[in-house]
Amino acid sequence: MSNDSNPRGIFSRFFDLLIQIGLGESILRTGTALLSIALLGGVIWLVQLYYRQSAEAGVEVNEPVTVPTVVAAGGGTIPQPLVDAFDGIPRLAREHTIIPSRPRQEVIKYTVLEGDTVFGIAEKFGLKPETILWGNYYILLDDPHALKPGQELNILPSDGTYHEWQQGEGLNGISKYYGVTPEDIIDYPGNGLDLATIGDFANPNIAPGTWLFIPGGRREFISWSAPLGVTRENPASARVLGPGACDPISGGAVGFGTFIWPSNKHYLSGFDYSPSTNHWGIDIAGNEGEGVYATDAGVVVYAGWNNYGYGNMIMIDHGSGFQSLYAHLSAYNVGCGQSVGQGDVIGAIGNTGNSSGSHLHFEIRAISSFVNPWDVLPPP
Repeated sequence: MSNDSNPRGIFSRFFDLLIQIGLGESILRTGTALLSIALLGGVIWLVQLYYRQSAEAGVEVNEPVTVPTVVAAGGGTIPQPLVDAFDGIPRLAREHTIIPSRPRQEVIKYTVLEGDTVFGIAEKFGLKPETILWGNYYILLDDPHALKPGQELNILPSDGTYHEWQQGEGLNGISKYYGVTPEDIIDYPGNGLDLATIGDFANPNIAPGTWLFIPGGRREFISWSAPLGVTRENPASARVLGPGACDPISGGAVGFGTFIWPSNKHYLSGFDYSPSTNHWGIDIAGNEGEGVYATDAGVVVYAGWNNYGYGNMIMIDHGSGFQSLYAHLSAYNVGCGQSVGQGDVIGAIGNTGNSSGSHLHFEIRAISSFVNPWDVLPPP
């Protein structure tokens, strides 16, 4: 068959002729535009058809689907599984759901890193800071400043205390001490105790040296800084702390009952006042060697080394029911019984004792209680 009678050949020669006279590109553009319009029209027709069929079926396409409920016995409603409005397939729960792991029941170990604090470690494991101290008494001695890189700490399963069973102890006494019941201790799975074999609560069948987690247990902190009520009349009450204790003093300066900042800087560089972590003062920022000033007038009742973590320490009795304490000093230039005026230089900021950096640990005490320094110092 010749090309003259072949429709494809005729169209080819016709298209070649159009190209020769310069109309080929215009026709191509026009054809492309017409094809696009046709496709768009088809899409619009399909969308209209879809909405028309939905309307005929009685479904409001743009209206929110109401979740069906049933009334529960005793009142209230229970939502039912949501059903897809268009295909009728219920959205059921997946067969394989991710179930959160059960709460930890065992005590785990954590190695302290550079920059860690009791507060940070507690937050990391979802615990209260005091739980970190109560779980590690033999390491930290209830002192948050005793935390050092490389220490291996016990991390309790939840908030509570950790107790090493001693010969002669009874469950009633131990549970009362920690503010729980004997059953709280026995029933905790991680302790591995069996009520059937415990025997007499006064002399239970628990091997000495067994460590028990006391869920929800609490106890008083043991403080090594200085006893309350170290006054000029009774400064020897601090003799247990170290060689800086003084003899009784009569007379001497009396404070004004108002307090000034004991350092040049008026912001923290460490722990804040936190009774819940046995930290009864504030750690004020300062460079080693900067001056430390008497917060109020008074008499020195302790000046020297503290054997329990405070390093070089000064205490001043202000004679008005208040005492102040200055710790971790690099130097002190006052002695026992010396009267000082408000603002006098009494020592220098340092990094002695259980301290992770140069700062001033500062406390204010009443005769029988601690005072939050923020409540009595002027605004910074």
